[in-house]
Amino acid sequence: MVKTIEWVNGKVVMLDQTRLPIEVVYIECADYHQVAEGIKKLWIRGAPAIGIAAAMGIALAAQDIQASSGDALLKGLEPAFAELLATRPTAVNIQWAVNRFRAFIDKHKNETAAELKSLLIREAQLVLDEDIEINKAIGFWGAQLIKDGDTILTHCNAGSLATGGYGTATAPMRVAKEQGKQISVIADETRPVLQGARLTAWELMEDGIPVTLISDNTAGAIMQKGEINLAIVGTDRTVLNGDVANKIGTYSVAVLCKEHGIPFYVAAPMSSIDFSTPSGDLIPIEERSPEEVTHIFGTCRIAPEGVRVRNLAFDVTPAKYVTAIITEKGIFRPSDLKKLADPSADINRLRIEVRP
Repeated sequence: MVKTIEWVNGKVVMLDQTRLPIEVVYIECADYHQVAEGIKKLWIRGAPAIGIAAAMGIALAAQDIQASSGDALLKGLEPAFAELLATRPTAVNIQWAVNRFRAFIDKHKNETAAELKSLLIREAQLVLDEDIEINKAIGFWGAQLIKDGDTILTHCNAGSLATGGYGTATAPMRVAKEQGKQISVIADETRPVLQGARLTAWELMEDGIPVTLISDNTAGAIMQKGEINLAIVGTDRTVLNGDVANKIGTYSVAVLCKEHGIPFYVAAPMSSIDFSTPSGDLIPIEERSPEEVTHIFGTCRIAPEGVRVRNLAFDVTPAKYVTAIITEKGIFRPSDLKKLADPSADINRLRIEVRP
């Protein structure tokens, strides 16, 4: 499995996903500005992966700060927090990483600045290690929803390239394959940046999972033919009422699934669930450069000069279209997220029991 991001010799090394699948190129980021640039320019993308990148960017920023105490170090990190948070406003994992590191520094503020800098590197590595284990747990629960012979539709890329490894939406597929189930996947191309065509199809082929690539406007016709058994997608932010923000086009897939009686599942690590936001209409939706729509790979123009463009990077799927949410803690109904927000909630009672 290709490594998406790692800490090597005091630098953050990330795979430049904009060059896949043509070439595999890694970029060394020597400061947090480069990490932020990588997030903004999609060298690294996917909610969990950019959360890891933010964590490593914070640890990297800390190394260059001259501070005599934990409080001074935290104050010195404010510009890094602000720059990282401004890169991708829809994905909640950057905010999650910033909050985690604020709390971590506060907890260890009595350490010397030198010791704290070292601890921050270890904490960033822990975020990566935890993410891989979380993905495997999502795979364990999600595979229970997949039957032998199923064909699964997915949209965008929520595989190992979007995480620290193993993936979120693809994790149930990987586990199902390991269990010996004969499955196949249909991947939407995912305009305009083509993450499904460039990344998901490539990943699944590397893993030996049969995959068929389709244009985004083909999904409905294939559902109509009865060729899809379930859909699994990832999420950049899922909020308290169960509304889900994911790559643009996800809402259309969910509506089509509802019309055709196909289960629509969302693979959501707990870090991407925003319990502080009550509903999806409050999620900020990133709008990106018009050139992503008017050009292919920024070079080949496919639209007339001067045409007006709306390039929404994400849409929000209302909870009523979501069959269930697959997390590392189990499978839950969207309506039960409010209960999960309570730390004393009985998770075992809230889980959906999947019968073979």
